[in-house]
Amino acid sequence: MRVFVTGASGWIGSAAVDELLAAGHEVVGLARSDTSAASLDAKGAQVRRGDLDDLDSIREGAATADAVLHLANKHDFTNPAVSNQAERAAVQAIGDVLTGSGRPFLLASGVAGPAQGRVATEGDRSPFHGLQSPRGGSENLALEYVDRGVNTVSVRFAPTVHGDGDHGFIATLVAIAREKGVAAYVGDGTNRWPAVHRSDAARITRLGLEKAPAGTLLHAVSEEGVPTREIAQAIGRGLDVPVTSIAAQDAQKHFGWIGRFFAMDIPASSTRTQELLGWAPSGPTLMQDLDAGSYFRA
Repeated sequence: MRVFVTGASGWIGSAAVDELLAAGHEVVGLARSDTSAASLDAKGAQVRRGDLDDLDSIREGAATADAVLHLANKHDFTNPAVSNQAERAAVQAIGDVLTGSGRPFLLASGVAGPAQGRVATEGDRSPFHGLQSPRGGSENLALEYVDRGVNTVSVRFAPTVHGDGDHGFIATLVAIAREKGVAAYVGDGTNRWPAVHRSDAARITRLGLEKAPAGTLLHAVSEEGVPTREIAQAIGRGLDVPVTSIAAQDAQKHFGWIGRFFAMDIPASSTRTQELLGWAPSGPTLMQDLDAGSYFRA
C-alpha cells in the first residue's frame, strides 16, 4: 500500500514508518521541517511538506494514498484548546477526502478516556465528543466516517510508549525528579499506568492498517497497568534520589501539568487486539527500560 503518514518523524511515527517500509509498503510522510524531511528521505520514504495546520497538504496526501496513518498531534498540554482544534480539523479533512473510498484510516488516540479505576477494554467507547473534549473528540468523529465508507480504525496508545530516546511522559517525570531532587508518586501510588514499548506500538499500527476491519478499536498496550509507585521507585533508583508520596491536592503544584495524568488509575487490556491482529508484545517492559539507564543519561 501507499501509506500517507502524519507525524512521520515523531516518536511513534518514525518507528511506524520503519515498520511499514520493512513490510514492503510505500510511505509518504508529512514533514514540517528540513530535518524531518531529510530523515524521511534517508529512510527511503517520500516527503510531503506541511504540518498539522496545513489542511490542504493533508488533504492532498490523503487523496493520493491507499491508506492514511494519522499520528500527528500538537500535544500542547498547557493550551489544550489549540491541540484539540488542530486534531479535529485534521481528522475531518482526512475523513472527508476518504469518504466512499473504503480505504483504511488509522488514527492515534489514548486509553485514558474510556474507563478509569477498572481495566478498559476495546469494547469501551470513548466518552469524548465535540471540540471542547480531549483531542477534540477526534476518535468519535473519525468513527462517524465508517457509515460514510471509510475503514476507520482507532489505535489507543498507552500513556507511556517507552524506549531509548523517549521524550514523552516518563522522560518528563524523570526531569521533574531531577529538578526536585525527589522521585514522587501521588497518594499511595497504587494507581496504574499501561505501558507499551515503541517497537510493539509500531507493529500494531502496521497490522491495524493491514488487517483491522472498519470501526475497530485497538489497544497499543503491552502491560495492563504498572503501579505509579513502582515507576517512581525506578526513577529514584536511576537518579539516586529519595522516593516519596505527594498528596493528591498537591500533585499539580509538584508535577505541573502532568500531575493530573500521573494521578489517574487507567489500566487497559489488549487481549482483543492481540487476538485480532495475531500480535504479542516482544519489546522490553517499562521497568526493564528504566533499569537499563537510558532515561537517566545527562
